[in-house]
Amino acid sequence: MIHFNHFNFNVLDLDRSLKFYKDALDLAPVREKTASDGSFRLVYLGDGATGFSLELTWLSGRKEPYNLGECEFHLAFVTDDYDGLHQKHKAMGIICYENENMGIYFISDPDGYWIEILPMKK
Repeated sequence: MIHFNHFNFNVLDLDRSLKFYKDALDLAPVREKTASDGSFRLVYLGDGATGFSLELTWLSGRKEPYNLGECEFHLAFVTDDYDGLHQKHKAMGIICYENENMGIYFISDPDGYWIEILPMKK
């Protein structure tokens, strides 16, 4: 058997990213690892419902934003409160793209990673 475990985003400002993911998506740390020499820190965020986690990797020597290229990848979340979450994200000013015909939208985190928001299928 094989199954998904986690996905990784490298972040420039870990505290800012942790706040963003808590405020925008209610994700919370489920485990952490810090290098013995302080060179990196890994924080795994969970949704409290699944075993899948988002790994935020912070490198202590990193001073410049990451080059995400054309950002042809994204993480996706489903919600049973699509309209409420959309209003929240709109108020936060983090919606970067909407496709009303498909009924989806994307938010952008502090490092420029895109996260797709989908309504739960009924």
